[in-house]
Amino acid sequence: MNVEPVYLRYMEYFSRLQDLLKAEQEADRQAYEELSKGVSVQTRRAEGICWYPVAIRDQVPGRGDYLTIELERTTHQEIIHQLRAGVPARLFSNHNAEENFIEGIISWQGGDRLKLSTHEEELPDWSRDGKLGVDLLFDDNSYNEMRKALQRAASLSEKKEEGKLVRVLSGLQQPAFNKKAEAVRLDLLNELQHEAVNRILAAEDLAIIHGPPGTGKTTVLVHAIKAMLALSPHQILVTAPSNAAVDLLTEKIAEAGITVIRIGNPARVSEKMQSTTLDQRISSHPMYKEIRKMKKRAVEFRDMAHKYKRSFGKAEREQRKALFDEARAILNEAFKTEQYIIDDLLGKSMVITATLVGANNMALQDRVFHTVITDEAGQAIEPAAWIPALKAKKLVMAGDHQQLPPVLKSESNSREGLAITLMEKLVGRFPEAVIMLEEQYRMNETIMRFSSREFYNDKLKANQAVAERLLFPGDIPFQLVDTAGCGYEEKQEAGSTYNPEEASLLVRHLAFTIANLFQYNAGASFPEIAIISPYKRQVEELREKLANNSIFKNHRGSVSINTIDSFQGQERDIVYISLARSNADGRIGFLSELRRMNVAMTRARKKLIVIGDGATLTKFPFYADLFSYAESVEGWESAWSYPEAE
Repeated sequence: MNVEPVYLRYMEYFSRLQDLLKAEQEADRQAYEELSKGVSVQTRRAEGICWYPVAIRDQVPGRGDYLTIELERTTHQEIIHQLRAGVPARLFSNHNAEENFIEGIISWQGGDRLKLSTHEEELPDWSRDGKLGVDLLFDDNSYNEMRKALQRAASLSEKKEEGKLVRVLSGLQQPAFNKKAEAVRLDLLNELQHEAVNRILAAEDLAIIHGPPGTGKTTVLVHAIKAMLALSPHQILVTAPSNAAVDLLTEKIAEAGITVIRIGNPARVSEKMQSTTLDQRISSHPMYKEIRKMKKRAVEFRDMAHKYKRSFGKAEREQRKALFDEARAILNEAFKTEQYIIDDLLGKSMVITATLVGANNMALQDRVFHTVITDEAGQAIEPAAWIPALKAKKLVMAGDHQQLPPVLKSESNSREGLAITLMEKLVGRFPEAVIMLEEQYRMNETIMRFSSREFYNDKLKANQAVAERLLFPGDIPFQLVDTAGCGYEEKQEAGSTYNPEEASLLVRHLAFTIANLFQYNAGASFPEIAIISPYKRQVEELREKLANNSIFKNHRGSVSINTIDSFQGQERDIVYISLARSNADGRIGFLSELRRMNVAMTRARKKLIVIGDGATLTKFPFYADLFSYAESVEGWESAWSYPEAE
């Protein structure tokens, strides 16, 4: 075999990914700089990339020579911000901010407090004067981790055993399956779910679970994890692109009675899952009290050293150095003990969960797993997907490449390159490794059928428990309210589209729906309702109109309003979609991303209401089909049916 040409193909493949990643990083950096460079502290604060003013509440020694500073936001606490654990930031003074600053990493953030880990041994004099603030800095860490993963993948590709999975994922070697693997039979799973679990068990290097909305993908993964652990107690790493997805998996795994540890900063983990975090387990460990005592002693020695002023003699200087050395020695001993606890906890856990980048957390850097599972793989840009994949002998990818793609900053990457995920490539290359789940347990059949036809080759079927469920007898589960001819023209503000008259129509329709609920289904509990739109500005418009409408006073706790992207993975009894676009030029912007519409239209359990302008939208085949489908199920109606109150 001539190895060199094949190896060069790998190098070309990963070099291309490196170029795409570099373009994405530069686009991301440029977007950040446009937001932050040369603007006032007040503007940065309003944009959510600055806390100002802040007060120093505590300072404690961290790992090595680092000083960790605890800071509190003292005003403007209502402003939504982007500061979070794991990102770089700088503490600055309003007196000569260009020179008076300390850079570090936010090691914890919760409420209006955060901890900034720095390379400083002590706070500078300027920190005691004037007002202080914290600026978010551009985060290179995720890009660095992805870049390192691509470099390592390229280096592993020519190694016979270690590089086998790399060659499979790169498309140059076929995945293998153990035909003699014993099949398992599990209660409560349908036939394709059983087949999916057994495909995972039989896979030697790659299995892919394609899970359209409501088909029980998470259920399959949890059952597969239980089956793998029962057959062979190898530790399993479970990952996903977002913290929310990791939290959901962690919760379901824990509910199944499996020992699981969640890797990630507690500030990024849901409150419900705090008890599963590595940090929480460390603080509950019997040996942790000794660590706290050691850290307290180190702080005392550093405080004593800080009492020496700048003007002192040789003896004082030596004493000061001795105190710092003693503090450092005690901290090193504390961190060794902490590392022992970490190794002990991780060694006893059957499943470890983390985000894609979190899979290379310091606690996991040298660990290799027999099986790695990546959920929501249809949303993971390829360089990020390689981070956990390189820790695996066998990779299980689960997700739906017909739902939302990765969020990208580079326009060229959005059109090509990183917009195509590793999962999507593998589904095309290796159909024998893919099981598509086809029975869904969420939607009324009428709601489901259009997406099934447009995105899943008409293969989806509704479980009999949900196929015909309605809000009330005789209700139409899918409605499309057409605003054509009403003159509801879209508007633009701050780069986003909104349509105030369409928003008013939606509020009127919702009032009508609620009235029908009380008339026909008075004894039932009030349903969960989602109101979604592709446009942030339209979401704001809807919130304003809903907040000012007295009819919803008693039901606001049951009504959620947000963007489509924010609702991926969620479901509600009733879902409204406000499409907002209405113009003479036929421009539809975000609506041309049909996978976003697939997400939107598959959130509803019992009733889906789409509101949009047929004159604008039906110029595009997908929306022409949607309007025709609404007519075929007797769900089309004109906005004129819901007049404004006189």
